[in-house]
Amino acid sequence: MKLSKLELETVQYLRTPAAIRQKCDSLRDSFASRLFNLASENKLPYFRVDLSQLDKAANYVIETTRQQYPDFNIPFHSRWRHFEAGNLPRLAELDAALTEFSPIEQAKIKFDLAIVSVLLDAGAGADWQYCEPETGQIYRRSEGLAIASFRMFCQGVFSSNPDFPFSADSRGLSQLKLETLAAGFQVSRDNPLVGLSGRLELLQRLGKAICQHRLLFGSENPRPGNLVQYLLDNRVSGVKTVNASEVLNAVLTGFEEIWPGRYAIGGVNLGDVWRHSALAGENFGDNFVPFHKLSQWLTYSLLEPLQQLGLEVAGLDELTGLAEYRNGGLCLDVGLLRVKDAAVGDRSYLPGSEVIVEWRSLTVILLDKIAATMRKKLHLSATELPLVKILQGGTWAAGRKIAGELRVGGVPPIRIESDGTVF
Repeated sequence: MKLSKLELETVQYLRTPAAIRQKCDSLRDSFASRLFNLASENKLPYFRVDLSQLDKAANYVIETTRQQYPDFNIPFHSRWRHFEAGNLPRLAELDAALTEFSPIEQAKIKFDLAIVSVLLDAGAGADWQYCEPETGQIYRRSEGLAIASFRMFCQGVFSSNPDFPFSADSRGLSQLKLETLAAGFQVSRDNPLVGLSGRLELLQRLGKAICQHRLLFGSENPRPGNLVQYLLDNRVSGVKTVNASEVLNAVLTGFEEIWPGRYAIGGVNLGDVWRHSALAGENFGDNFVPFHKLSQWLTYSLLEPLQQLGLEVAGLDELTGLAEYRNGGLCLDVGLLRVKDAAVGDRSYLPGSEVIVEWRSLTVILLDKIAATMRKKLHLSATELPLVKILQGGTWAAGRKIAGELRVGGVPPIRIESDGTVF
């Protein structure tokens, strides 16, 4: 189905990081006020903003960052950090196994690993754990999901070629079985994993979707890792720079069909884009609110293999903070956000509910404000301390820390009914 000019422009706009910030904060046009402005005026139904707590929030994140990175030599907030859980040399183990491959092939393998692992990373729930057979160590939540997916990848679970296990290809992904995924995650009646079937569906849809974009993923048994070659081929000759927003755009275009049950425009799946009634206006698409949380975190995770090929990454701060429950929980737990009705905490919500859309929207803008305040306090520029490092140092860790201090099990302040495809 061919999109109209207006539909095409709207889809393209909703895929930009600028749209996330504009929809969540400032005015894009004269017809619709944006959510942060409304929250600042106490005109949203569920939350209000209390910027008097901004210094407190920034100080808490700085303290957390110094505990983790005393020299402030902070890596990117990406999937690669979770593979290092327990300070064990899993990445060195992987690099040693890949020495026979060319640098570009190594980057493709790391793209395959990162893409599959990120898509498997939605919230695990409080009752699941993973015991790593190679070390005997037990991990939970994101670290457990990362290490389990790392081990599955190295064992060839996502590859259709037994002679080339270090791969995730179309046939391997689309034919993946629930029993295989459950075994890899050690799921049992006593060790339940939230959203397991949703994760399986996401990977199966990925295996089918990459066949629709041969330019991005190749033509013969396509694989996500071939995105490396596409990004290399689309640079101006001789230029050693890749723009972060270009990587995000390729991710959003290539994986648009994998997201189940999402809004669409002209048959085009919008992905992590939701509606909020406070944004209703006269322009087409005014009430859509984009986040692209997993896609942006995936983009952050793909930058390091590109850097290992000698490319410099430009435009890091064009991407936004990640609208998920650790960052959002930090904003609530330090008092930057205030719930207007305590009853909000009495039930759980689907990702598309206005409570969650509102919470995530305000989180995006508050992360920018925390970042700006931190840089001012530390006398650092955005180049010296980009948002992707603040997230790692950082807001995500601080959100987990304060949740553990305030609630048993470190659960988030608002409960989300995860389907394994958003958070």
